[in-house]
Amino acid sequence: MRNAHQVYFDSIADQWDGWMDMSRITARIDEGLTRFGLGADEAVLDVGCGTGNLTRVVLARLSARGRVVAVDLSPRMLELARAKNDDRRVDFRQAHVCDLSLADQSIDRVICFSVWPHIDKPEVAALEIRRVLKADGWMHIWHIDSRETINQVHAEAGEAVRGDMLVPAKDLAVLVRDAGFSVGEVVDTDREYVISAQKVVGG
Repeated sequence: MRNAHQVYFDSIADQWDGWMDMSRITARIDEGLTRFGLGADEAVLDVGCGTGNLTRVVLARLSARGRVVAVDLSPRMLELARAKNDDRRVDFRQAHVCDLSLADQSIDRVICFSVWPHIDKPEVAALEIRRVLKADGWMHIWHIDSRETINQVHAEAGEAVRGDMLVPAKDLAVLVRDAGFSVGEVVDTDREYVISAQKVVGG
């Protein structure tokens, strides 16, 4: 049975890219991946991949040995993402971040790009992400707009996402730390929202 988020994102999938300034988004993603230190041979999990815009930029930076697992709840979003990313290095899956069905310690880096407010059980999601990360792997919770902008967009959108709000980054950093991560970069400005955290081995 489809939940409200799945129905909502299926319904807007075909309009999604048309609402975006794709050149700006691509440039900002590329800039962020450089800052995060993405390695060419990494296994990257793209949580809430949508129409595949982050996946496309990540693939361009990976070697033949690198790979992406891209997950989303919306079948239509995944269909569009597959259409623009015909690459053997990417595996698209319909899945919830709280139940990824991936092997323990199989992923080098998890990127939650423009998705965290839509996760209804963030504590469970953080623990599941930690489970699939390799020792010393990284998680990035990332938006390329301010928290205020994101929250306003959601407040004015459909009923399914109206309550999906980003909390202050310092508060979310506490949740991430409690889930077994060492929190590094915490940014909550008028330009972006970022929490970068490394899995604590044995934590």
